Amino acid sequence: MILKRGLSILKRFVTLTLVALVIVVAVGTAQQAPAPAQDTLPNGPQVFMSGGKAYRVVPTKGLVRPWALAFLPSGEMLITERPGRLRIVRNGVLDPAEITGMPKVLHQRLMGLMDIALHPRFADNHLIYFTYSRPKPDQADVASATLGRARYDGGHALSDVRDLLVSDAWTDQPSASRIVFGRDGKLYMSIGIPIPGVKPGTLPTRSAQDPSNLAGKVLRLNDDGSAPSDNPFVGRRGYRPEIFAMGIRNALALIVHPDTGEIWDAENGPFGGDEINPIRAGKNYGWPVISYGRAYGGERNEGGSGPSLEEPCAPGMEQPYLFWSPSIAVSGMVIYTGDRFPAWKGHTFIGALTGTHLERVPVNAKGLPGRPWERMLTELKQRIREVRQGPDGLLYLLTDEDAGALLRIEPLEVPQ
Repeated sequence: MILKRGLSILKRFVTLTLVALVIVVAVGTAQQAPAPAQDTLPNGPQVFMSGGKAYRVVPTKGLVRPWALAFLPSGEMLITERPGRLRIVRNGVLDPAEITGMPKVLHQRLMGLMDIALHPRFADNHLIYFTYSRPKPDQADVASATLGRARYDGGHALSDVRDLLVSDAWTDQPSASRIVFGRDGKLYMSIGIPIPGVKPGTLPTRSAQDPSNLAGKVLRLNDDGSAPSDNPFVGRRGYRPEIFAMGIRNALALIVHPDTGEIWDAENGPFGGDEINPIRAGKNYGWPVISYGRAYGGERNEGGSGPSLEEPCAPGMEQPYLFWSPSIAVSGMVIYTGDRFPAWKGHTFIGALTGTHLERVPVNAKGLPGRPWERMLTELKQRIREVRQGPDGLLYLLTDEDAGALLRIEPLEVPQ
């Protein structure tokens, strides 16, 4: 009798314990569930001032961490979302359906689907190019910056999707990649360094100075992903033939300068030392040997693992055209050439991620950066990932937010 009663009590105890565990797990799961994206951006247009002139910002919402955009000949916009989706905007309206066919991406710690560009003869061949974090088959949280190509004939699907270049820059940390077609018809591709690249089989931070790999470099490629025979290091022992320039930390913008035709980048420094550089054949831009920034812990070298950064310059290494210290985490960039904003003609616009603004840098009569620099759209408190000039002469931005948006900047016409 006593034994039977004891078993009954034990059974009730076990049952109550299991119920309690279920409640704890349920509560814990509820606490860890991701909160819905907080949309702090107003739905309608807003008016701002710059140099005594008014301009209007018109949002198109519904995007999730948008990364890059490209204008189709029709004026429609293709937009990449970091989680791996390709979207299209028509007449300022986001199509709710994604364009299918993108390869699987590793979306974690700022990795994912990144840049997009059209082939110079897109009207004939309908080819688009894109960069993304390609997962490593044997390591779930390691990826490599990869160049892909596909055919887009309109509608909601890609065809003939293939990888053209899978870089050896394997990393478990963010490593950005931008692309742009130069006036020579070649494709330029930046690959950031692993930050810090600590997993076995991944590259160290100082790989930007190692010519045998592609991390921390700008590449120059044929439109099929191969290396042109006239690249600066072709035939040089120990150098990858795709390399155009090296010593680059993490380029978050890559553009063709509208006046010179040169390739320019906007490059993230560590704790300070963001840069803008004209990227020239065979040049070394110094990372991590020289920098105007410090490691995130305040040391004079990146994580204590790279060469000393005691000097901001060294023989044979290029100085930046511009640099920021402290860092604003420079991102997308454009040099404005349109007629819709005459006062801004020739000015450089750079997105800021930690600064959550759009930076405007004037130019003086000598073509050099002038003053005053202006921080625009600070009131929005949005991370600005992408900056482009549209064929209509307006500026277009992407906000790097879970509740992301396309922003169109247009002049405010004042009635006479």
